[in-house]
Amino acid sequence: MNIIKLTTEMEEHYASFSGSILVHNGEQTVLQQAYGLTNRSEQLANQVDTRYGMASGCKIFTAVAICKLVELGMLTFETPLHTCLDISGTSWDKEITIHHLLTHSSGVPDYFDEEYMTDYSELWQTTPMYTILSPRDMLPLFHDQAMKFKPGERFAYNNSGYILLGIIVENVSGMPFHTFVTQHVLEACGMRDSGYYRLDQLPARTATGYMLDQAGAWRTNMYSIPIMSLSDGGAFTTTADMDMFWTALVNNRLLTEEITKTMLTPFVKSSEYVSYGYGVWINVIDNEVMKYYVMGCDPGVGLYSSIYTNTNARVHILSNLTNGAGKLARRINELLF
Repeated sequence: MNIIKLTTEMEEHYASFSGSILVHNGEQTVLQQAYGLTNRSEQLANQVDTRYGMASGCKIFTAVAICKLVELGMLTFETPLHTCLDISGTSWDKEITIHHLLTHSSGVPDYFDEEYMTDYSELWQTTPMYTILSPRDMLPLFHDQAMKFKPGERFAYNNSGYILLGIIVENVSGMPFHTFVTQHVLEACGMRDSGYYRLDQLPARTATGYMLDQAGAWRTNMYSIPIMSLSDGGAFTTTADMDMFWTALVNNRLLTEEITKTMLTPFVKSSEYVSYGYGVWINVIDNEVMKYYVMGCDPGVGLYSSIYTNTNARVHILSNLTNGAGKLARRINELLF
């Protein structure tokens, strides 16, 4: 890897990037750098240990939580949804299983359907974002809607499915979702700088999310996303913590080897070279898994975090801007691989 070229590219071409980057090649740190401002009002700079929102990137934590319940014998991946969550009063198919929810193939209605919706903040015009404190609080946004398709028919990215998984974690474990994931995922990895926080009670070293309004002025994402992190997105983390997470996951320190292998199986295709496992995107080329990754994008939030199977390289990009991570991730991928 050309470390000098990589560092020069970052400095010259991504001056507008706001966030933190960590690139490891095995045990070697290739790049660890922070850019931009964590607080624009006070002109405070981002640091390498700044916490950032994860958006949908934390769906993988929800998937690990479900896998842990399977490991404990409290669920199976083929458990029907209706046996662990009351779906009476809905038109949802009784054939929906945990596997369908994990792989975005359930067909349940999505409260934010990314196949045709683009503005996430529009959701809160009728449902105040400050009332959303747990996964269950999201049910009214899609409870009365019809199925999109029959379970298992196809892949369609679905936020509601992971809301339902969060409620299932609570129903089956008897614990609040945030408590269960904190104990069985975050603390199990040693991720001391990660958590599910309220936007109005953020801990130290947490970046404020920013976006441009129609007039071209910066504003925070305070009123654009739920006030509390949920099971489909919104947790906070650092680049170092994400590195700890991947290391623990692939080395079977979170789950048994058998269940880890199941979680990282490319079950359904979303495109020619991209498949989906349980909470994780998987690059597959010529029937060989090349990379596992998660990504997320919310108003004022951008995340891309990956591990390459052939080299054990890990790339973690966290940003407090809406579109701050994806383009940069693609360029780093080109430079390194």
